[in-house]
Amino acid sequence: MQSVQSQAIRPLSLHASLSSSRLPFFTISLPIFHRFKINPAIYNKSRKGPSFLTLRCCGSSGGPVTAKPSWELRRNRDAQEPDEKVVALRGLFSKPGIGIDAYIIPSQDAHQSEFIAECYMRRAYISGFTGSAGTAVVTKDKAALWTDGRYFLQAEKQLSSSWILMRAGSLGVPTTSEWLNDVLAPGGRVGIDPFLFSHDAAEELKEAISKKNLELVYLYDLNIVDEIWKESRPKPPNKPIRVHDMKYAGLDVVSKLSSLRAELAGTGVSAIVISMLDEVAWLLNLRGSDVPHSPVMYAYLIVEVDGAKLFVDNSKVTPEVMDHLKNAGVELRPYDSILSEIKRLAAQGARLWFDPSSVNAAIVETYKSASDKYLTDHGSRSKIKNNKHDESNGLSAGPSGVYMRSPISLAKALKNPSELEGMQNCHLRDAAALAQFWCWLDDEIHKNVKLTEVDVVDKLLEFRSKEDSFLDTSFDTISGSGANGAIIHYRPEPESCSVVDPNKLFLLDSGAQYVDGTTDITRTVHFGEPTAREKECFTRVLKGHIALDQAVFPENTPGFVLDAFARSALWKIGLDYRHGTGHGVGAALNVHEGPQSISYRYGNTTPLLKGMIVSNEPGYYEDHAFGIRIENLLCVKEINTPNRYGGIEYLGFEKLTFFPIQTKLVDLSLVSDDEIEWLNNYHSQVWEKVSPLLEGSARQWLWDNTRAIHKQ
Repeated sequence: MQSVQSQAIRPLSLHASLSSSRLPFFTISLPIFHRFKINPAIYNKSRKGPSFLTLRCCGSSGGPVTAKPSWELRRNRDAQEPDEKVVALRGLFSKPGIGIDAYIIPSQDAHQSEFIAECYMRRAYISGFTGSAGTAVVTKDKAALWTDGRYFLQAEKQLSSSWILMRAGSLGVPTTSEWLNDVLAPGGRVGIDPFLFSHDAAEELKEAISKKNLELVYLYDLNIVDEIWKESRPKPPNKPIRVHDMKYAGLDVVSKLSSLRAELAGTGVSAIVISMLDEVAWLLNLRGSDVPHSPVMYAYLIVEVDGAKLFVDNSKVTPEVMDHLKNAGVELRPYDSILSEIKRLAAQGARLWFDPSSVNAAIVETYKSASDKYLTDHGSRSKIKNNKHDESNGLSAGPSGVYMRSPISLAKALKNPSELEGMQNCHLRDAAALAQFWCWLDDEIHKNVKLTEVDVVDKLLEFRSKEDSFLDTSFDTISGSGANGAIIHYRPEPESCSVVDPNKLFLLDSGAQYVDGTTDITRTVHFGEPTAREKECFTRVLKGHIALDQAVFPENTPGFVLDAFARSALWKIGLDYRHGTGHGVGAALNVHEGPQSISYRYGNTTPLLKGMIVSNEPGYYEDHAFGIRIENLLCVKEINTPNRYGGIEYLGFEKLTFFPIQTKLVDLSLVSDDEIEWLNNYHSQVWEKVSPLLEGSARQWLWDNTRAIHKQ
């Protein structure tokens, strides 16, 4: 499934061995918090806040940038009607203490999460657009929504005629700041909820709109969407937190915290503020269920050189979790007391580490204000700056923020042996569930049973739910027949979905959360006879998938270098796709994680390192016709090449996903002998690994779908 740095970090003395007799990946030793060289300027551009602020058109129109309203682009659309929610929102603009001319509603929660609890889905509530990525902007007389190419078709369907659809990244489409600069009069005030913007995103927005003398207004005390949502707004989640067992985590909390504190000491800071939910969960070996599809809990964590505080709703903390945290030296604090603690630390002169791409603007601005007060109370800023470090603890003599990427991001991405073993095991159980499901689906379709796309989603969940340690899906299943498959992040709804058409391509992108790992797999099939066009497009996507799977590359190679491998066969006939080729995947955590990716967005210079997990998912989509995607998960491993030019290591990939790729969609005239050999070898591995977990008709289905193919 497709989603969506700074000063180098010192290596630590504490090492985690990545060797295992049960793992064929590699045998090495790496620091938990790994260092590599990276251009800070490029990192800041690539990781700054939500993508809606940085998506720009690829060229210049030579004049004012404009975009057609979505209602002009759709057929059979009634005349523009007023949107009651938007009208109500505008009614709050002039209230005392607000006084704004525009309000921005992003997709994020206070932790910059991709998937968020229902009570924080403010952009979806106000606009009606339910895609996971997008930004709504409401002024006194306009309402516009930005989203990227994965969601253009979905947004066209879901937005009312009151909204302007901004196809972010398309030629002539302005960014949010460019549009605000154009539609607001100089001196206008743009309101935001600072909890919903990263520090980087807020600073970028502030700078961009200041060019037209617009002011960015932080509304700390209320979110005005919540003011009109009122009683109908869902309640915050309060399900219990659980301990993530050591046999899956691979490293205890005390060791992780010790490594992190070594980083703090080396950087000269008093504490680090951690707000990314998966980073909190990984560091503390905890898991939750506050967010759909992601086993995380809403919490902040502050790790100091001599302690740690977890800011969380105490009602979620079980006695087992309480003991777990106590043994690791972690204290509990109320979730909503985070700003009070930030003020307290600043008042003590603490120097704090913030990841500006993830920590929200409310926290950073609170710290800055409290630091200014400290400096006023304790002498001039220049005097403080001239003071030497306190030799007793190595810390500076006054509060000042250090703005760098969180060291947890990379440490979490480098999977240890226990995490890799869990990922391997859950993928095989997942494949068994999928085989039973596809066997059922094939049978039903060939019996001419009418199944909707939602029926398919429900049945797949039923099969997966029977597997050991199943917890949840890892994202909303994408089940698209025919034209719906061309909607990259399509989500079928009972009242509007299609019946699965046996004469059209069917795309199924799904994943699961298990206690020991996370899966993500896409397969595209045809239940009847595919056309020559469909076979050619499928085969070129497959060629790209194989090319990336077989890639060998020198260490320190960033993911964007490999992206063209997956597109080359499509490019040769002038085709392409509007999403990245690969994203990072967490181990029993978020299905999308960084810092690594494989994408045409070349700003991310994070190298692919041994132990990272990435998806391999090229695709092709013809609007209103069909969609194709083939996705496996891969782990980066060392490759034993006959030469090592420059004395460096060479890397490649090890498969985690083992499930058949439909061979009747392959145009054999377009594939090489080596590509046929890859496919046959892959299917041989699928049979060997998955068949022992199956019996009866499902085992026969797997046999039928893993048989070797040959050129005539």
